[in-house]
Amino acid sequence: MTVAGHASRQEGTERAVPQVGILVGGLVLLLAIAVLSIGVGARSIPPAEVVRALVDFRGTDDHVIVRDVRAPRALLAVAVGAALAVAGALIQTLARNPLAEPGILGVTAGAGFAITLGSALGWAGGQAGELGFAVIGSVLAALVVAAVGRRSPLRMVLTGVAVTAVLSGVALGLRLMLPDVFDVYRFWSVGSLAAREQAPLALPLTAIGASLVGALLLSRSLNALTLGETVAHTLGAGVNRVRGAVLVLITVLSGAATAVAGPILFVGLIVPHLVRRLAAGSVPWLMLHTMVLGPILLLIADMGSRVLLPTGEVPVAIVTAFLGGPMLIWAVRRYGAGSL
Repeated sequence: MTVAGHASRQEGTERAVPQVGILVGGLVLLLAIAVLSIGVGARSIPPAEVVRALVDFRGTDDHVIVRDVRAPRALLAVAVGAALAVAGALIQTLARNPLAEPGILGVTAGAGFAITLGSALGWAGGQAGELGFAVIGSVLAALVVAAVGRRSPLRMVLTGVAVTAVLSGVALGLRLMLPDVFDVYRFWSVGSLAAREQAPLALPLTAIGASLVGALLLSRSLNALTLGETVAHTLGAGVNRVRGAVLVLITVLSGAATAVAGPILFVGLIVPHLVRRLAAGSVPWLMLHTMVLGPILLLIADMGSRVLLPTGEVPVAIVTAFLGGPMLIWAVRRYGAGSL
């Protein structure tokens, strides 16, 4: 090995050491917040009792609440937070647009339109029906956007805006004409984790987990793509193949998350901004850090949704908006719009 190659490898190793420390610290913080989140609610449960319920279940009321309600809800928050955050990082990296977010592919509008149409036809009954229609609608909308705008990131963004406007307008017209359909849509559209843990989640969570692994596997190719298509071709990255795979991952991640929890804004927009400086320009580290910070943000928002009102819960999407807005303003003022 040459002296230059050895120096480059040593520099890369030294750069990875603080990243590993940040990642481990984030995972420890995520675990602590998850335990705290499970204990927060109408019936407060101490963290020690939460841990005891998870590792030594004894059938008490607190243990049943932890195992059957709050632990699945925390798992759902972790999965949805990671999915939305990574989808946001992928779309911002692919489109080279710091204001891009998962809904730009028409995923949210497609899910809402499908649920509205299914309810109008009487086919979307119950949580399972809503979940199925939301997944189908989000996938079909993303396929249309990808097919029309596949040639360039700018064309894809413009196509996503157009598809979102059309689907949202048609769905709104159906809801205004059919009050029963509006009632069904209203429950899904609030963007909440309350009672969603009782829905059939095995398939969406499996899809999210597989897509997160896929994002990590594609992160090195995306690293080359950020340098420009010509450089990426020189480095041996298949630009069209990588772009297509990324679009599939964004669709699955944001579609599954939106289907199970409804539209939750700002997670996919703000988390990549907060993480990007920590990742020091590395897409693989960007993916890993967003997988940790996304769940942390959503768990904190979910805790806030349970304690802000004494008479009930605030939809978690409202809390993420309250958190995400000031955080984005702070990031712009702290680092400048150019760094975003």
